[in-house]
Amino acid sequence: MFDSPLSASAYEVLGVDPSATDDEIKRAFRLRLRQTHPDAGGDAADFIRVQRAWELVGTAEARAVYDRGHGFGAASDEPAWDGWQPPRPPADTRPRARSYGHPGGWRRERYLTLMREWAGHGVELADPYDPALVRSAPREVRRLLADALAEESTARTISDLGMGFTVWHDVAAGTGGRANDPAKIDHVVLSPSGLYGVMSEDFDEVVRFRRGEIIGKAVDASPVSDLLSRMRVIAKAARVKFGGAIVVLPDDDLDQAITELGRVKGLPVVVVRRSALSTVLRRGVPGARDIGGNELFDVRTRLQQTVRFV
Repeated sequence: MFDSPLSASAYEVLGVDPSATDDEIKRAFRLRLRQTHPDAGGDAADFIRVQRAWELVGTAEARAVYDRGHGFGAASDEPAWDGWQPPRPPADTRPRARSYGHPGGWRRERYLTLMREWAGHGVELADPYDPALVRSAPREVRRLLADALAEESTARTISDLGMGFTVWHDVAAGTGGRANDPAKIDHVVLSPSGLYGVMSEDFDEVVRFRRGEIIGKAVDASPVSDLLSRMRVIAKAARVKFGGAIVVLPDDDLDQAITELGRVKGLPVVVVRRSALSTVLRRGVPGARDIGGNELFDVRTRLQQTVRFV
C-alpha cells in the first residue's frame, strides 16, 4: 500500500507535512479517520489507508524507521529501505526456471532516461532510486518504475517454480505501442499447465472489471485487449497456441486473489494477486489446454527460435 513508487506517503494520506509534530499527526489522524469512515459516507479503501498510515508514523519509533526508509528527515548512517533498488541475485542454489531476457529492463532504462531529463540536462543523479526523489517525480515517470518493479516481482515468482518452467521477459510483439508502453509482452511463460502471456502492472488502486476488461481511474487504454493482441503476434510468428492470459497486480489492487474474466477473444483470462501467481501457474488457468510430452519441447524450441526482446 505504501511500497509502490505510485503510492502516496503516509504523511500525504494523513494530510500533514513530514515535519509535522507528533500532536499534529495525531489530530490529523483522528480527522481523516472521521472523514473516511464508511459509516460517514467515506471510502473503505481510504479508511484502511489512513489506519495503515497511522501504524507507520503514529509513534516516534515507527516514524523514525519510516522516515529513514522513505527519504524523510535528516540523513542517517543506518541503511535505508531498498525496495526501489534493482533486485539482487538469489543466494540459494535451488533449480530455477529457465529464464531469457531482462524482466523490467525496458521500463527501468526508460525510467532512468526520463528521470535525467526531468532533473535537467547535465545534472548527475547520485541515486535515481532515492525514495524522496522518486516521490517528487511526475507520475508518468514513477509509473515506469512501478511497472518495472512489478515485472521483476513476477520474474522472481516464476523463477522459484523450478526447471519445469521456461519464461521469456520483455518480448517484442510487433510494432506500435506508446512512448511509455512499447508493443511487448512482459512475460511469456511455458509450463506443463499451459503456455501463457503474462502482464505485470501496478495501478495503485483497487481495479474493477467490465466486459472482459480492467477499468479504473489509473487504468489507461485497454490492458487485456492489448495483451491478447500482442499474444496473437507471437502465436503467429512462432506457430504456437497460447492457452490463456494472466494479468498480475499488487495484492492491494484486487478485492480477491483470483478473478476469472472468462474467455476474451477466444482465450481464458485471469487477473491475479501477486501472492496467488505461483498457485495459478502450477494449477493452470481454468479452461487452458495442458502441454506435455514432446509438444512442450516443440513449443519451447519454436519460441526460442522466434522470440526477440525489446
